[in-house]
Amino acid sequence: MQLSDFPFGVTDWSAITATEHPGESGMALWRTCQFGSIRVRMVEYSPGYLADHWCRKGHILLCLEGELLTELADGRRFMLTPGLSYQVSDDAEPHRSSTRTGARLFIVD
Repeated sequence: MQLSDFPFGVTDWSAITATEHPGESGMALWRTCQFGSIRVRMVEYSPGYLADHWCRKGHILLCLEGELLTELADGRRFMLTPGLSYQVSDDAEPHRSSTRTGARLFIVD
């Protein structure tokens, strides 16, 4: 990851308008900032959320609240709770997420 072409800044996530993204079930609210080629998001998944696709995009993801179950296409499953993170590169391992209880995440991709 090359971090370039943007100055020092502070982000007030509460001031960023959320966009809704429906899942196969439930929904996600994304608050998104773009810094050069880096997308940074604060994402809230509703209880009962299930992604509507297998994602191939790379991410660094930190769970802030709730529980997030991430399933890989090969069947492996990982439960993230507050303070746990994962990282995966572009086109490395298709993954999708779900949550029974809801979750709040900080994501860089």
